[in-house]
Amino acid sequence: MTDSSAGQTLGAPLTLPCGATLKNRIAKSAMSDSLGDGRGNPTDTQIRLYERWAEGGVAISFIGEVQIDPRYPEKPGNLVLWQGSDTAKLKALASRAQINGAHLWPQLGHAGALAHPPISQPAGPSALDLDGLQCRALTTDEVEQLPARFAHAATLAKDAGFNGVHLHAGHGFLLSQFLSPLFNHRTDGYGGSIEARARILLDIISAVRNAVGPSFPIGLRINSSDQLEGGLTEADSLEAIKMLNDTSLDLIDISGGTYFPGAKNSSDAGGKGPYFTDFAKRAKAETDIPIMVTGGFKQRSQAIDAIEQNACDLIGVARALAIDPQLATHWTSEERKDPDFPRFDGTPPPGSITAWYTQRLTAIGEDREASFNQGLLDSLTEYEARDAVRSASWLQMRSDLV
Repeated sequence: MTDSSAGQTLGAPLTLPCGATLKNRIAKSAMSDSLGDGRGNPTDTQIRLYERWAEGGVAISFIGEVQIDPRYPEKPGNLVLWQGSDTAKLKALASRAQINGAHLWPQLGHAGALAHPPISQPAGPSALDLDGLQCRALTTDEVEQLPARFAHAATLAKDAGFNGVHLHAGHGFLLSQFLSPLFNHRTDGYGGSIEARARILLDIISAVRNAVGPSFPIGLRINSSDQLEGGLTEADSLEAIKMLNDTSLDLIDISGGTYFPGAKNSSDAGGKGPYFTDFAKRAKAETDIPIMVTGGFKQRSQAIDAIEQNACDLIGVARALAIDPQLATHWTSEERKDPDFPRFDGTPPPGSITAWYTQRLTAIGEDREASFNQGLLDSLTEYEARDAVRSASWLQMRSDLV
């Protein structure tokens, strides 16, 4: 294949069911950048980071871990879409990240049982008391309020100028917990069969669509599996995708794994290829909704193969765009340039690789990535210190609500 024809594969536009068009097939997938101000609002560094990716040619960026409720965050650097949001900052983020025809969608979520304990009281589908994971069960009334909460956040996103929203039903957070029999032991109509475990997800999609109208894009991330014994299986995930095909979704983003304590992070895996393309091929046979795959794309040729083999319609890239914010331009043009990933010697301390990438995102947002040479331990120390400061701000925000 020539570079020209390869560039055309990744450079081809994608029109979604609602009528919106993405200019190419490269997406900056959702990941927690931890760059909120500690009160759920964007910072200048975060705004610049998403502007950098738009300058670099991505078709769309997803903002990871945007919470619908400040009581259940993943981390204190999350954004929150609620009545306390700084509307001016949100509008600035949406506007500056849409240059060059790029889309920007917040990934709407609720951490549930995995809510950050220092600043929350975790609550999931069912009560759990495990080593490193304790939570209470959401009441039936609280579950029934979720569609309206998601719909309200989606309305705020639309009003702030974002191009769409992305519902987070992956990686072990609340909607993923409902899908997973490992987390969900309910007997009230929201647990048991995969149809019952998916009920709240379908209700949320319906409520969000009713709130934003027919032409505003709605995407969703779902696990191919939890990669844990007793968790969501590939068979049940495929059944859920069949159900999603009957909804008004515009994009299904396939990933996998969970942040269950002790579980291996898929992004830290040592494999050379994309993680979920085989499953995505099976998913495409069950739905007419465009499929995005996130996880393990490190080379341009891998992205091209996934599109041309009809495994997916959109390529989700996260860490590769943390290494090279111009990656989309390189991959959709006739250039042949893949990111040069760092090699970490020895056994990295837990959380240090994630911290390193998060600190690199900070450097990109401050236009100083060329001089970024932080080691794993320094990155982890700085990351945790910043979280501690923002945790204090988050707790103050929570006390202001009382």
